[in-house]
Amino acid sequence: MTDSFSELKPSARILLGPGPSNVHPRVMKAMMTPVVGHLDPDFIAVMEDLKKLLRAVFRTGNELTFPASGTGSAGMEMIMANLIEDGDDAIIGVNGAFGARLADCAERLGAKVHKAEAEWGRIVEPDAVERALKSAKKPKLIAIVHAETSTGVHQPLEEISALAHRHGALMVADAVTSLACVPVEIDKWKIDACYSCTQKGLSAPPGLSPVTFSARAMEAIKARKSKCRSWYLDIGMIANYWGESRVYHHTAPITMNYALYEALRVVVEEGLEARWQRHRANAAALHAGFAAMGLKLVAQEGRRLPQLSTVAVPDGIDEAQVRATLLKNYNIEIAAGLGPFRGKVWRVGLMGESCKRENVTLLLGALEQILTAMGAEVARGRALEAADAAYTGKSGI
Repeated sequence: MTDSFSELKPSARILLGPGPSNVHPRVMKAMMTPVVGHLDPDFIAVMEDLKKLLRAVFRTGNELTFPASGTGSAGMEMIMANLIEDGDDAIIGVNGAFGARLADCAERLGAKVHKAEAEWGRIVEPDAVERALKSAKKPKLIAIVHAETSTGVHQPLEEISALAHRHGALMVADAVTSLACVPVEIDKWKIDACYSCTQKGLSAPPGLSPVTFSARAMEAIKARKSKCRSWYLDIGMIANYWGESRVYHHTAPITMNYALYEALRVVVEEGLEARWQRHRANAAALHAGFAAMGLKLVAQEGRRLPQLSTVAVPDGIDEAQVRATLLKNYNIEIAAGLGPFRGKVWRVGLMGESCKRENVTLLLGALEQILTAMGAEVARGRALEAADAAYTGKSGI
């Protein structure tokens, strides 16, 4: 073999897109911990603590709460594959790209999908869920995205969960972009199954999907008439590995579990309420800065996520060129829009370790420079003044 390959030297970016977020230094250090076997007593002790930490962050007492091997999409498929059988009626909230993924996943697993839809950028209203429920004979579950990453919408769950229970259905929530950024109250909201990821609010690398199943969900799984269609994601077998019996199913990604363990310790040490407040405060400053520049937020007012903002691209501005310049000149990553928002919005994330005041001011200053150079009418210096006023409580917002 004559080819030579250079040493890995990716740039250390400031990650302000929809994920991944920057990884906490303690998490990077944890990944250097020696790898042991997946049944080693030392790793089993880590597994037990991981379950306790995840219960604390999910705000649940669910016994079956653990990190599934795979990204957030694996968590989605695990929950849907274990709960759905051929012909089951599934109500899926669709108001963006990730609700559409849920619907696609359910259809592939043999469900009869009834969509409760809303325009991109708006929440799915309980009335839409009611209408979808009326079209179902016996709804097995209602599944909805808590933080729609494609639009920046913060979806209320309590009323929809109450509808699910009233109709005898299970309540499933996608918390991929919400966990550890905004409140996720599994027990209080009576969520039966929920999945998230490691690379956003938790600020670990991508690779695991924290999941939690209620006793009600486990009863439904045990009552299945057919096997789960996925061998790898079959909770009946995986639960034996994460439970007391420790029956081998697949080799757990040891190093990723170390990373998640330390990331969760960071979250718990900060405190969930303090972490939620940090996200709200930095988002308020960022949004004030956007407004001062004349940039408009796209998501429904009053239902906007603090950790993920969709910003309308000004007329006459090449949105891709702005992103490229941010990356090249300022080392900042933000993301483009998806679906009907493609070319029309930027998606800006302030998640976990990336959710810092210095990142807010850096991004606002960089955008001001870039947009001014591209001919946009921007009042110089106003964005940073507005952000500072938001931090000091003098903005009136």
